[in-house]
Amino acid sequence: MLLSHGGEPLRTAGPVARWTVEQVLALAPDDASRKAGSKLGSAGPWSGGGCDGSGAVWGLCKGSGSKPYRTVVDITGPAYKCSCPSRKFPCKHALGLLLVWASGESALPESEVPDWAGEWLAGRRERSAEKAEKAERHAADGAPAAGPADPEAARRRAERRAERITGGAQELEERLADLLRGGLAAADQPGYGLWEETAARMVDAQAPGLAARVRELGSIPASGPGWPVRLLEECALLHLLDSAWLGIDRLPEPLAATVRTRVGLTAPAEGPPVRDHWLVLAQYDTPDGKIVARRIWLHGRETGRTALLLSFGAAGRSPGLALPVGVTIDAELTPYPGAGRLRAELGRQFGTPSPSGTPPPGDSAASAIGAYGHALREDPWLDAWPVTLREVIPVPSGDGWQLVDAAGEAALPVAPPALSRPGLWKLVALSGGSPVTVFGECGHRGFDPFAAWSAEAGDDAASGTVPLI
Repeated sequence: MLLSHGGEPLRTAGPVARWTVEQVLALAPDDASRKAGSKLGSAGPWSGGGCDGSGAVWGLCKGSGSKPYRTVVDITGPAYKCSCPSRKFPCKHALGLLLVWASGESALPESEVPDWAGEWLAGRRERSAEKAEKAERHAADGAPAAGPADPEAARRRAERRAERITGGAQELEERLADLLRGGLAAADQPGYGLWEETAARMVDAQAPGLAARVRELGSIPASGPGWPVRLLEECALLHLLDSAWLGIDRLPEPLAATVRTRVGLTAPAEGPPVRDHWLVLAQYDTPDGKIVARRIWLHGRETGRTALLLSFGAAGRSPGLALPVGVTIDAELTPYPGAGRLRAELGRQFGTPSPSGTPPPGDSAASAIGAYGHALREDPWLDAWPVTLREVIPVPSGDGWQLVDAAGEAALPVAPPALSRPGLWKLVALSGGSPVTVFGECGHRGFDPFAAWSAEAGDDAASGTVPLI
């Protein structure tokens, strides 16, 4: 039995249910880790392994050296510790260990935690308990969140940065005007260096959000037929963002917070935390310059809210936060400011993740379009909005696919990025011509599916959730 730092047995909400193999593989930071972890997903390479009711899983994996790698996983996080030199989280050994555990192999019987694993587990849980106790004391005392040591110095730094961003926005307006006066055809000329030069100027102005949008403009002329229309649309949105920043004092606060976020100013999560049972709908990584951005979508069972967790990994490293798709966590989320308030920060977790939950109720294709349109009123730069489609059927349409309401009253085209992913064929196979429930993002390019449930899934999200990305 694993003991806490006070000598008392650690208590959990109940026995830890095993995850599915698909949920474990969804934690992999990349395809290479997924393949390497799968090779270690049998009892052969493992010895001295076990698990217990507190959510601990451990084992020794034979490697190329004389000593086996020591691997331990805390399912309640999840969190990982391995003696291998890999910089990926979870590493292939942690993935392999979880696959052995998920398959119920006898290589990981319930037993007492060894000292080498218990030391890390106890230390981690002690820190988590101290953090939770500190947060509870602050909440009980009504103490404000920790702020900068010198508020006046922080205010002056913020003012100087705002001045630099204003200068960058004014310069960007001049360059957009020059482009339109000279004609969009100039943007397709070989060696046209306006975009990178302008993006560098936005970085100098400490406006990374503007720099990223400028770089996106540079990729449009090579995006195929119809690029001048797309370029003009994006130039208009960038002009709107510049204008909003230059007149931010006249905007209502929710929209002003959105503008600050869009130009690249960060703000801490604020407001009272929202506790709920959150179903993990999707997890995927996207490159963001020299870093990797991980997006995790959650749905609250009681509140009905959809939330986005964002985490980042430096070059060569995967983001630290990872949650298996299809599990439900009892946790607190603190929203970030801005229109929509989708993004949130993961706070205290209660008990252990459960591999069951209720899929989002879903809505029609027509209602999904309406939800995206409503969100655009609060954030005009929004590319897509999270929605769940109920009773839709994937149907081929020309060179692409559509998700058609079972009643045949409306349809949404599948977004181009999804057409080349294997997840589309998983969705088609799951449907088999019958209605399914699909979660994804609805935007101006169509619907990008991230997860699906068959009509037979019911309330068992563990066996019914099919990741599509």
